[in-house]
Amino acid sequence: MENFSYYVPTEIYFGEGSIQQLSDAVARYGDKVLLVYGGGSIKKIGLYKKVKSLLKDVTIHELSGVEPNPRLESVVNGVNLCKENDIQVVLAVGGGSTIDCAKAICAGMYYDGNPWDFIEDSNLITEALPLISVLTLSATGSEMDATAVITNPELKLKKGFGHRTLFPKVSIMDPTYTYSVSKYQTASGTADIMSHIMETYFNDGEISQVSNQISVSLLKTCLRYGKIAYNEPENYEARANMMWTSSLAINGLTGCGVGKKWSCHAMEHVLSAYYDVTHGAGLAMLTPRWMEYILDGSTVDKFASYGRDVWGLEGTNDMAIAKIAIQKTKEFFESLDLPMTFEAIGIPEDAPVEEMAASATASKGGKIDGYRELSTQDVINIYRMCM
Repeated sequence: MENFSYYVPTEIYFGEGSIQQLSDAVARYGDKVLLVYGGGSIKKIGLYKKVKSLLKDVTIHELSGVEPNPRLESVVNGVNLCKENDIQVVLAVGGGSTIDCAKAICAGMYYDGNPWDFIEDSNLITEALPLISVLTLSATGSEMDATAVITNPELKLKKGFGHRTLFPKVSIMDPTYTYSVSKYQTASGTADIMSHIMETYFNDGEISQVSNQISVSLLKTCLRYGKIAYNEPENYEARANMMWTSSLAINGLTGCGVGKKWSCHAMEHVLSAYYDVTHGAGLAMLTPRWMEYILDGSTVDKFASYGRDVWGLEGTNDMAIAKIAIQKTKEFFESLDLPMTFEAIGIPEDAPVEEMAASATASKGGKIDGYRELSTQDVINIYRMCM
């Protein structure tokens, strides 16, 4: 097991009715609030009205319309609102994209230049406004970590960044707020959660049995409750289990003693930057192809363990078990009606595959240093498996 440090200071209020904690939570940090949200779904489910009523005694400014792959322009607009109105606390109400945008805004309050500067180099972050989140979509886990991902359409880049000041101070997690999430977004969220877990489960570092078994349990939870949430959107047990799993999947718990060398996210971020692909759907398409591509004599043991521990497969032939596990992974995503090809996900046949692959590896010295090192040509090959 590798040495590690672990720090997750976010206070969680979980369960139906936990929104009642909002006014007290906000009061700890200030009375000038920037409310950040997306396309208006929070108004349809009555959450916007509830938030406004609970915060009737504070001054609220609003930034709406945050994109599913949050863009730099929204960050800049939010930072300007904070500086112009002396905002003291940012309240993100929505899914991971809204929370990610809010994190960048919190950091931008104390930075004089273009926020893209610290998105490219998080060492430029020195301070951030306090952030409170009210979660409405189980997927990214941004409600309980210190990282965010922002898209710069002009540069065709989608980049992740992080800083310990960006942990939400408080996150309110009421599973009933995810009842209205569409089947497609529920499925994409499930794939996103699973990918977060698998990015650390499949790792070339030292083995941590604790982290390994946590990952196995979380993956099995996704297989069980992701399908139930997809078919029964108002099943509280399913929505609650998926919501809590989304937080634990990426708050660092599964990576303790293991390390962090991710492959599929690096490849998917490029697809989202070029074609605004739904992140979880892109991961569902890429993951089984990546698995198939890197399966060989040096990786078969881990994939066989994955098949036995997660899928309950039996047998003595490790390669056969590994191949079946990969096929079952693909079939699970297909059972959620997720698109499994470039064409189905909205990427044209003439997409610049070589250019996108070069972008995926550009910031990493020409390779992705994951469970299995991937060159630019490897990424090209994996992309072509999706065509």
